Amino acid sequence: MKQALPIGIQDFREIREKNYLYVDKTEPIFRLVRSGKYYFLSRPRRFGKSLTLSTLKELFSGSKELFDNLWIADRWNWEEKYPVLHIHFDSMGYKDKGLKQAITDFLTNEGEKHKIDLKEKYPGSLFKELIEKLHAKYGQQVVILIDEYDKPIIDFLEDVETAKKQRDKLKGFYAAIKSSDAHIQFLMIIGVSKFSKVSIFSELNNLTDLTIHPKFTTLVGYTQQELEHYFADRIEELAEQRSKDHAQLLLDIRTWYNGYSWDGKNFVYNPFSVLSFFGSGVFQNFWFATGTPTFLIKLFKEQMVYDIGEAEVGQIAFESFELDDIDITSLLFQTGYLTIKQVEEFGLYVLDYPNQEVKDSMLQYLIGAFSHGAAVKSTPIVLKVRKAFLDNDMERVMMIINSLFKSIPSHIFIKEKEAYYHSIIFLVFQYLGQFIDAEVHTSDGRMDAIVQTDTHVYILEFKLDESAHTAIQHKAYADKYRLTDKIITGIGINFSSEQKALEGWELKIL
Repeated sequence: MKQALPIGIQDFREIREKNYLYVDKTEPIFRLVRSGKYYFLSRPRRFGKSLTLSTLKELFSGSKELFDNLWIADRWNWEEKYPVLHIHFDSMGYKDKGLKQAITDFLTNEGEKHKIDLKEKYPGSLFKELIEKLHAKYGQQVVILIDEYDKPIIDFLEDVETAKKQRDKLKGFYAAIKSSDAHIQFLMIIGVSKFSKVSIFSELNNLTDLTIHPKFTTLVGYTQQELEHYFADRIEELAEQRSKDHAQLLLDIRTWYNGYSWDGKNFVYNPFSVLSFFGSGVFQNFWFATGTPTFLIKLFKEQMVYDIGEAEVGQIAFESFELDDIDITSLLFQTGYLTIKQVEEFGLYVLDYPNQEVKDSMLQYLIGAFSHGAAVKSTPIVLKVRKAFLDNDMERVMMIINSLFKSIPSHIFIKEKEAYYHSIIFLVFQYLGQFIDAEVHTSDGRMDAIVQTDTHVYILEFKLDESAHTAIQHKAYADKYRLTDKIITGIGINFSSEQKALEGWELKIL
């Protein structure tokens, strides 16, 4: 009988006691514990961070029965048990109570749970008092596990002043850790974002950052080997149901859900997406649907940024981001919309979309944002463009593209006409490339798109406030396709910023 899939379950005890499928990560967890004492890990949401902390909690608590048949079962000293402070900022209720009161209530409740009388009143000193008294009571140093350390800040990113106040309160809270070193056995702090050590962990200069640490790139996420081992029966079952070759199905799963990397060498799957896929048997955008990137989309529009793939950055992009100067590329990496695809010489990193799930979804939202339409309408629009190309119906292609420009309010478009023009053309053809052989190029202010069908190669050149006739300059592009049997067609398209519409287009067989 197949084990149930733990979709959305991040509690290790529940997974083990109820016999849900568990991808054994106890070997890298063991290496982590044996390698050091203070750790920080930044990973995107829904990536198994909370489950990692939950596993550590049960490990240090000596819950031997939960680890039967796992790698670590006969390698851990189960006689040693430690008091564990497992802090979940997500469930503190700081939005209703205020952060200071929420932390105070949590620590007070922890004291009561252990029958410890706490005297201090402020979060930092109260935290320090609790750590010291737990050590004294149990005769063992304390294990501290902090889940979503940054949530009280990132929940207020659109209100910078409030976010700064939250950050400053957390800074005082975390300062207690440094002065409690003698009472701490192990510390792990996890979150989505990475604020600088100066702004949050000013005293914790001994934190080992695992974000792009080469030895722990697969601590969370599923490797290819883990996918094929733990989901072997489901892969076979789906291949049979779909009458699809086993290797092809694996390739499809990899295309949709693999591709995340923190070193450019080891790539992993998003666990939530994999579990959801095997639960439904349908390729969908599972991870993206669990959290709309509203703040990011707002930043894109404010800064007129739309081409976010294939970015080249230095290592400083991974160090942190600050509330006063949020770098979009750094934020995209930390939140999982971009990942490391390659590390080149001299510390140059190439970032790109991790997989089809993320790229599809982001392009939908970006098309919706820049055309001032709903993201859910982006896919139908692009699929209509695809069908028009397959039908060799250029009139319909132009009509659909034109409709996108018409939806933009005039006063907004006039202000940023060049950027809006380029953004919509670029995004539509980028997204079209997910469904048909299409690509878009930019050079010297021009934008060219190439679309291939079974019978045609369309080479499109777009102009703004010029002439459709002068836009047909495709000889160099055309040469590339001369050896095919396809009809090579050049299309010049001119867009009028005054009319906010396609003013004219010409077609020529090259």
